[in-house]
Amino acid sequence: MRSWMLRYLTATFLFAISTSTWLTGQNSAQPPKQIRYRVLTLPTEGGTFGAGSGINNLGWISGNDETAGNLNQEATLWLYGLTLPLGSLGGPNSGVPFPAKDTAGILEGIADLSTPDPNGENFCAFNDGFQCSAFWWQNGVITGLPDTLGGNNSRAASADNFGNVVGWEETSMQDSTCIPPAVLQYVPVVWNIKDPRHPKRLPTLSGDPDGAAVAINEHNQVVGISGPCGDDDGLGARHAVIWQNGTVTNLGTFGGQFFNTAAAINSSGVVAGWLDAPNDTNICTPNCYGFVWTQQQGLTKILPVSGDVDSLGFGINDEGQVVGQSIDADGNSRAFIWQNGKTVDLNSLTLPGSPFLLFAGDINNHGDITGQTFDQSTGQFGPGFVAIPVEGDDVPTGDAQNISLPENIHQEIRQHLGQRGWVPAPSR
Repeated sequence: MRSWMLRYLTATFLFAISTSTWLTGQNSAQPPKQIRYRVLTLPTEGGTFGAGSGINNLGWISGNDETAGNLNQEATLWLYGLTLPLGSLGGPNSGVPFPAKDTAGILEGIADLSTPDPNGENFCAFNDGFQCSAFWWQNGVITGLPDTLGGNNSRAASADNFGNVVGWEETSMQDSTCIPPAVLQYVPVVWNIKDPRHPKRLPTLSGDPDGAAVAINEHNQVVGISGPCGDDDGLGARHAVIWQNGTVTNLGTFGGQFFNTAAAINSSGVVAGWLDAPNDTNICTPNCYGFVWTQQQGLTKILPVSGDVDSLGFGINDEGQVVGQSIDADGNSRAFIWQNGKTVDLNSLTLPGSPFLLFAGDINNHGDITGQTFDQSTGQFGPGFVAIPVEGDDVPTGDAQNISLPENIHQEIRQHLGQRGWVPAPSR
């Protein structure tokens, strides 16, 4: 078994080669060509499927991978062809459900403890009855972030290059705005791995008892949600917000009041996420549109792929490209990329023979995209993927299509998205 250091040095060497090639192409005087995508599936460690949630500018892909027999999921790093399980904190499940973007070698996520949750809250949507803790991972070691506010559960979602990890943590206060099985208030926090026992608690909007910090950039801008506890138990959130310069700001809405989440932010402070559709009153099947927000222009809507009804923006890069998930009226899903004001089915840009791309979790500054596939031959989830840009006006593509998914896949998609905090089910 090779050591972690040998793996790291090998990966660094491979990255140096690939970066050199990429930079040479960017410096070429040739006119820009049409971008297509070569899709590679991510190797699994025992199970039959996985999902990439984040990809940073070093090409590190993070997400979740199923264990043998698909009994549990484990937080995973895919490092240039290597599949590296991150481990657990004593319980059966762990995961990295949000994009991990830093390039300092830090990953962050959620993991079961070995202790049953006394309130049975299902805080991290693993549906296994255990308490759940935020964690950070570095140099092959997974470390739980301590609960310091008196609650039983916490979640970590993103980190910057300075060791700051954002997420949310329960307090000891019973929150009357929660929907069972949720019981306790949760608040947005920023830990620093050099002093994790003293997290900084971020303010919520006036009148909002709860909130969650979801993403951070290198300029200490943080985005997430603010609202009543019950809004995050199946409705998304009342308000999408940004924290900067010591204050919290409401990003606005498209007219809906339940399903608003700021999910990602790039280095220029451009925010992506999703917002509730106007006049949406169906709390069991919320309707939403992806968005981008800038300080100068405010909100811009990301429409679904043609023929679909909902869109969610999960990841954004410094070029302003957004990737995510487009969903039709029957709950069928496909990955999209939004650029230059247009939403495009990512499957329409992949090379022939590529697997069907169910959703896209993140995109880095090189244009590499990660997410999850669907295996049409088995009718089940497939492994995670990385889609790599290929230039050329004459490069052929496959046929775009929106396939009909079986009901068990619909349900499992909802569970996966529950770990991002927004499915219509009694879980956060």
